[in-house]
Amino acid sequence: MDPSSRAVGSAVGEEQSVVDDLYHRLDELRALTRERLAAVRRVGPSGSPQNRSERDAFATLYEDRLAQLDAVEDRLCFGRLDFDDETVRYVGRTGLTDAEHTSILTDWRAPAAEAFYRATAARPEGVWRRRSIVTQGRRVTHLDDDVLDLERVPEDAAEVSGDGALLAALARGRTGRMGDIVATIQAEQDVIIRSELAGALVVQGGPGTGKTAVALHRAAYLLYAHRRRLEHAGVLVVGPSKEFLRYIDNVLPSLGETGVVNATMGTLYPGVTVVGEDSPEAARVKGSRLMATVVKRAVRARERVPAEPVRVRVDGHPLVVRPREVAEAIARARRTHRPHNEARATFVADMLARLTSQYVEALDAELAPEDRAAVTEDIRSDRDVRVALNLAWFPITPQRLVADLFTKPHRLAEAAPELSEAERAALAREQGDAWTAADVPLLDEAAELLGEDDQVGREELRRAAQQREEALRYARETLTASGAGGGLVDAETLAGRFESAPARATAAESAANDRTWTYGHVVVDEAQELSEMDWRALVRRCPTRSFTIVGDVAQTSSAAGTRDWDERLRPVLGPQLRHTRLTVNYRNPARVARAADEVARLAGLPVTTLESAREVPRSLVAVRQEAETAVPGAAVELALRELDGLAEGRVALIAAPRVLDTVRAVLERGRTTAGAPAPHVPVDPTGAPRVVALSPHEAKGLEFDVVVVVEPADISGGAGVADGQGGAADLYVAMTRPTRRLVLVGVGPWPAGAEPFLEDRA
Repeated sequence: MDPSSRAVGSAVGEEQSVVDDLYHRLDELRALTRERLAAVRRVGPSGSPQNRSERDAFATLYEDRLAQLDAVEDRLCFGRLDFDDETVRYVGRTGLTDAEHTSILTDWRAPAAEAFYRATAARPEGVWRRRSIVTQGRRVTHLDDDVLDLERVPEDAAEVSGDGALLAALARGRTGRMGDIVATIQAEQDVIIRSELAGALVVQGGPGTGKTAVALHRAAYLLYAHRRRLEHAGVLVVGPSKEFLRYIDNVLPSLGETGVVNATMGTLYPGVTVVGEDSPEAARVKGSRLMATVVKRAVRARERVPAEPVRVRVDGHPLVVRPREVAEAIARARRTHRPHNEARATFVADMLARLTSQYVEALDAELAPEDRAAVTEDIRSDRDVRVALNLAWFPITPQRLVADLFTKPHRLAEAAPELSEAERAALAREQGDAWTAADVPLLDEAAELLGEDDQVGREELRRAAQQREEALRYARETLTASGAGGGLVDAETLAGRFESAPARATAAESAANDRTWTYGHVVVDEAQELSEMDWRALVRRCPTRSFTIVGDVAQTSSAAGTRDWDERLRPVLGPQLRHTRLTVNYRNPARVARAADEVARLAGLPVTTLESAREVPRSLVAVRQEAETAVPGAAVELALRELDGLAEGRVALIAAPRVLDTVRAVLERGRTTAGAPAPHVPVDPTGAPRVVALSPHEAKGLEFDVVVVVEPADISGGAGVADGQGGAADLYVAMTRPTRRLVLVGVGPWPAGAEPFLEDRA
């Protein structure tokens, strides 16, 4: 075992001992609280009213404390601070003291924990190392050191993994130029992290500049610096993929009940699962601002005056739904400026009043108010009346409205006359087809215009009344069975307690399940991929327009994505938009970075000029294959070989969709091109496989020790474009994922611009 691996194992063992002690203390406190709660309950319903009141108060206190102790089981301890004065402080989801009342775990909300979120390399606040502790259950699986004082790093440091630790590795034993780069990184990142909360901040940075780390540290800093404003509203972090969300979940320690919600645009609409994929043309059209108008027209099309009078009979009396009266009722409902389904209540009430008047006139009699109300209810319940009013003002869900646009050609033609026949054909699909990510902002737009269905609302009220009656019945049975009574509590009070004890939910859980939730701040990573409609949905979730937006327009692969920040964002975020840049690439070896930049420039991408921080020998190699069929197997074999040379870390195979499934199948079979058994693909301490196969889109925002790019020509053109990927931008993404080595595998040709930088060919 090499010294680095031994150091990692030793550090994990040290932290495991601390975590064991913390959980032991947690178990002790739980047992003590249960004993006290049981003792209170044993007293029973006796004594004076004051005694009973005190008993109930203590029982509630112990119940709440026990719930709090149970709630922190997962990720009890997630951080450690090492101070210049040699003191150490552990940070977790709650505060714990030992039997002598000495603090052994600091609550993340306490002032003593602020340095965990606020300290940066430029302003360390007395901290020389911040360690993130990753656990599964009660087992320590991974440590991530963020070193803020480069002079304090021992040669046998546990693992070079956090930004600060990476910078320390860069600076150790290097030249003065390297120290200058480290200082530049620290300074420019610190300015961004501490930038003011108000307004939208755009951080443009090329690959490897630490955009994601800066954005997440900024989120943590803002949650502390502006706790009162953000802890209840919460912070939304939007990333490009589920793989990315899993990645940042390890990078950013748990923030407990801060209300941080991680999402992709595809998961932003509660209750909708995105599994489908759009063609580039469909994604472009769905993402355009025009679709906001299209959805609005589609809603208005459900408010329609009949061409001819509609005749119905209620209890034998003839009634007429007249077009003129329908038009007047529609106009009145629209003047309420309420969403479609909510304004429908005004329309229906107006029409029922008119039909009731017809009914009463036909009777030629005066009716008491209660009799007139009964007539109105009879008319409302009549099937033919319901059909006529629904046809005039149709209650509809967002899902039905959007699905009808794409499955019924006449609906789309009516709502989108500006679209060409080819564009409409690109949007067409079959009934029941899966939702795509580009559908989500359209559903959100529709939900905003439709509001809640009043019929659904009435059903919910009916269901709530039924649940209340069931709770009351259960309360009566409970009191009878227990023999309780004597005026201590009645069935109504007990039923109320049943109803007022819902499952505890964090702000994050509440926000994630509520489409109308508005956040205090939104962080968007890989923001260049978002469409105009995506931004409308996000601004709806943060009316204050407080955003941190990080991305690189040179990496835009979506047909509806961003090529110019101001052009895309000023219409929705306004004049408070401000810009900054990250200028140092400290992920990629310099040779890899220069090759990727040259490939991107020759393709016409707007590449950000960066300074590379590292030179790594044999960092860019190419392995040519004679036959296309041999490429997937050769790529997997190379990836496994690269993994053998890594004590720690991960390897990625990145391929265009045309060959990705084949590469994954070869990797899953675990066999080489020669058919001989390949070594089993190992997993890292978190259980994740150390070799993965991804598309360029799935790899966005991620980094790996070694990246094997499978058939680069497929990604940059030809099949890559035909499959809807981003061509040159996707290849740029793929080439800029590695921290140590980039391997190109294929039949060729190699990407234009990369040839001069190749160090090894096979």
